[in-house]
Parts: sequence; C-alpha cells; structure tokens
Amino acid sequence: MPVIELELARRLAAEWVAAWNSHDLERILEHYAEDFEMRSPLIAERGFSASGALKGKAAIRPYWAAGLAASPPIRFELLDVYAGVNTVVIHYRSVGRKLVTEILELDDEGQQVVRGSACYGPPAS
Repeated sequence: MPVIELELARRLAAEWVAAWNSHDLERILEHYAEDFEMRSPLIAERGFSASGALKGKAAIRPYWAAGLAASPPIRFELLDVYAGVNTVVIHYRSVGRKLVTEILELDDEGQQVVRGSACYGPPAS
C-alpha cells in the first residue's frame, strides 16, 4: 500500500472536481475501478439502496446519472485535499453551499478508486 504524495492527491482532486463539474458521467467513472463500492447517505435517501452503499459501475451509474440531472446542477468547489495511505480525501463545497468530504480509497497502484465514501456537513457560510 503506497503512501500517497500530497501533489498526486492534489492532481487527482483537481481532475475529480473538473470531471464532476463537466457533468460527463463517463469522465467521472474513469476514476473508478469496475467493481468499486460507493457509500453515501444520499444513496439511501434517494431510494437506490437502504444500506447507503452500491457496488460496481453498473449499480452506481443510475444513481450518479440522477444526480447529474438534478436541479440546480451539480457544481463543486475544491476547498482542500488530504493524502494518506492509499487514500485521498477531497474537501469541497457542493450544491447549496453544503460542505462535503469524499474519502477515496485507491488500488495498490494508486490509479483507480476502489471505495468511496461521501460525508456531508452543514451549509457553508
């Protein structure tokens, strides 16, 4: 398991935010392994899985497609990035100025996300 260098984490976060802001689902999914797992309270809230978790691109694609189609449109503003062991944490401002951290666990090569967890905070002032 490699320790992720902060500069690599910053590049990954910048591209991740740019992909989401492009609203291009295929560009977003390029960051993820085929069988990655996503966890988010919004998965449960929006009726995609009572557990709040989905596994695999086929299961996650409809959830993210619905999010990209929502109004107001998704727009993320990168606030900070944190690097760890096979992990990058992206801290950003989301729709409604809500603060979010996205915890991305990378594969052993540090190339693709194998697990993601979204954690939501209060609206930013």
